[in-house]
Amino acid sequence: MIRVLLVDDEQPARDHLKELLAPHPDVEIAGEAEDGEQAIELIAALKPDLVLLDIQMPGCSGLDVAASLPLPAPKIVFCTAFDEYAVEAFEVYAVDYLLKPVNRVRLAKALDRVRQSVVSVRDEAVERLIRAGPRPQPRFLAKYGGRYRVTAEEEIDYFSIEEGLTALHSRGQRCWMDITLAELERRLDAAVFIRISREHIARVAAIAEVLPLVGGYAEVVLKNGEHLPVTRRRFKSLLDVLGAIR
Repeated sequence: MIRVLLVDDEQPARDHLKELLAPHPDVEIAGEAEDGEQAIELIAALKPDLVLLDIQMPGCSGLDVAASLPLPAPKIVFCTAFDEYAVEAFEVYAVDYLLKPVNRVRLAKALDRVRQSVVSVRDEAVERLIRAGPRPQPRFLAKYGGRYRVTAEEEIDYFSIEEGLTALHSRGQRCWMDITLAELERRLDAAVFIRISREHIARVAAIAEVLPLVGGYAEVVLKNGEHLPVTRRRFKSLLDVLGAIR
């Protein structure tokens, strides 16, 4: 059974996809989302096999949704009225790219591609290959004021936990994420980010200096001038990671 999440900001478009999927007995509608933020939440909660994903939506685009998903990610088929995003779509490992109005034959071919990829040793083997090869630059969705901001990995200085909430710090600004710091750490690339204390995860490339302190503690000085504490337990791991960079 292929569990599908439908993501489109227009209800008629979602209804049309449901009609096209109805004749496929091995397809189950797991849920629906009407914007990018809701899509990310439902993907994490429902763990669908496939996401039929619109591109231009309020809040954040379908491309941002696909780029922000941790591995192992569901299969993605974009359904959009715009043809100019095809290259970017396949950079985030889309299985297919369908132009609206989506027709029955074209969707059936996309489902066949999904079936072939689901049947193969999916998942661990394919994900290992993806990890080993070039990957798209991850992006992170966070709240800033009344809006949602998409931040590229390379723009992040660090993550922190503040009053029980997870904050993303980038270029002197702080945004809020609906995820615990522990869960975020599991999703992050360990070669790019490092946990330096209970309250902080730093991007390795954002670190300018390490200042040893009395008692085995330390501080890191970021390239933006901020100082963050390093616990004794994590000090050696930090030095090992920084020492491995050539």
